[in-house]
Amino acid sequence: MTPFISAEWLPIVFAALMAVSILLYVVLDGFDLGVGLLLPRVAEEADRDRMIAAIGPFWDANETWLVLGVGLLLVAFPAAHGLILTQLYLAVALMLAGLILRGVAFEFRAKAGNVREKRRWDHAFVGGSLLAALSQGWMLGRYILGFAEGPAAYAFAAMAAGGLAIAYAFIGAAWLIWRTEGDLQRRAIAWARQAIWPMGLGILLVSAVTPLVSDRIFERWFAFPELLLLAPLPIATAALLLAIANLLKHMPLPDDALRRLPFWGAVALFALFFAGLAWSFFPFVVPDRLTIWQAASAPESLSIILAGAVFVLPVILAYTVLAWRVFGGKARDLTYY
Repeated sequence: MTPFISAEWLPIVFAALMAVSILLYVVLDGFDLGVGLLLPRVAEEADRDRMIAAIGPFWDANETWLVLGVGLLLVAFPAAHGLILTQLYLAVALMLAGLILRGVAFEFRAKAGNVREKRRWDHAFVGGSLLAALSQGWMLGRYILGFAEGPAAYAFAAMAAGGLAIAYAFIGAAWLIWRTEGDLQRRAIAWARQAIWPMGLGILLVSAVTPLVSDRIFERWFAFPELLLLAPLPIATAALLLAIANLLKHMPLPDDALRRLPFWGAVALFALFFAGLAWSFFPFVVPDRLTIWQAASAPESLSIILAGAVFVLPVILAYTVLAWRVFGGKARDLTYY
């Protein structure tokens, strides 16, 4: 089959599709992982049910973006897939175990015969959320340092694991500010206030370390004119953190005004951070080892895969948007009927 896009552009197209899929997964599954992390902060069974109800219609579909992103990595960049999975096989296995545990706990808590049994499944849901969040953060830290070995590299990966878990807790709290009301919403506001500055510190530390990974990345950030072109990224991130923190000080507002802004502000923070990482590592799909062109499948194969991706991606996006429209209001009493 003759490629219907230039062979030089095909890997770029797939890198963009994979990046969008991963970013959407981090944002969408991030808020329901965050809600899982926050569940132990609530003792009342009715509030715990309300938190579960706030993510119930969304969490399963959110994980589809992870499947799509990893699937694109496998079929479009098989050499990179093999190298990355070889380096991260244990973390990936733990992440999958956490996601499976969350799914099982979510369904089985609905069949619990009493509060004590339901609480056990709540603990499993929290454990699965924590395991998935920490595993993803560990993988991020290992990837940023190019899978370097040694105590410092592992300490950085552990820091990234904790930082991502805090970021998930923040976006989860922001989601609850939007989707809940009353006392639970006020608690979510307090959780968001507690998490925003540790999250900001994590962004700062990762951003400071990334240019030190290699001379190439350092040059991309601090050489002229790139320094002037990229200056808006850290400036916008700092301004957004300050704006969200100031808004949270005054929430809840009369008539529940601006309830969506903390969540969309968190989404913007994730996007800015992701853009910085993308700029740092492009065109490498494995840092300083494999470029997207070196790791890509044959152009003929990519053309066939792209035809499928062009069909699948809008379908996933459509039912994600549909779920948000249908279940767009405040979370109500949890029911399984």
